[in-house]
Amino acid sequence: MVELTATAPAKLFGLYPRKGTIAVGSDADVVLFDAGRSHVISAANQHGNCDFTLFEGREVTGTVRKVFLRGELIVDGDQWLGRTGAGQYVARGESGGW
Repeated sequence: MVELTATAPAKLFGLYPRKGTIAVGSDADVVLFDAGRSHVISAANQHGNCDFTLFEGREVTGTVRKVFLRGELIVDGDQWLGRTGAGQYVARGESGGW
């Protein structure tokens, strides 16, 4: 799952090894994912600044339980704990760098 959701996209978009791996010098955000829990997708329960989702009302299996950004808990269940401006720009390298 890590290869499909983190490592391969980071390589494809020229961000590996800065993203897509947990290693010294990498910038990894860690997501704890519950693969067995179902939920209904809705813009009302998203943590982004958008009032629309193409997947509105769709029931899916699997949900994010916690997200850590540089070691800081920023999502705990349905609760957003992050701070505006806490993200950092990561410059890309050459795309497709396998």
